[in-house]
Amino acid sequence: MQLSFKLNGSATQWEDVYPGENLLEVLRRHDCWEVKGNNCTNGECGACTILLDGIPVPSCTVFAARVEGRNVDTIRLLGDPDHLHPLQQAFLRHGAVQCGYCIPGMLLSAHALLVRNPHPNRDEIQQSLSGHLCRCTGYLQQIEAIEEMARLPEGAE
Repeated sequence: MQLSFKLNGSATQWEDVYPGENLLEVLRRHDCWEVKGNNCTNGECGACTILLDGIPVPSCTVFAARVEGRNVDTIRLLGDPDHLHPLQQAFLRHGAVQCGYCIPGMLLSAHALLVRNPHPNRDEIQQSLSGHLCRCTGYLQQIEAIEEMARLPEGAE
């Protein structure tokens, strides 16, 4: 089947999507390797998180056909190694990145939170990260990085 949607703001059309195939499989087949995958396959780890119309969701639990006409954003939305987003820079400053496997999903969830609520409290930050598992750093460094961003004046991100 054919699938038309926006990927990181660009109109995208893929011809080789199979009924019942999950979005994670399709993204990775189309070289979106920044979406980590084949981890839990049931939405519990958060490694494959994308933004679907601005809402963080694990791509392993979304049928690819459900994104027809919608907006799908991966970590590429925020930046790349040569042009880091301020949130990515905050994660680095706070030592919130070690192996990097969980980080793209955490960054997207944090970004969605800050767009929705530029000044979240610690409970709201913890809730936004609740769908992500990190075995390297724990969670304190990520929370502190997001709190730093939450202290910025509105629109500074």
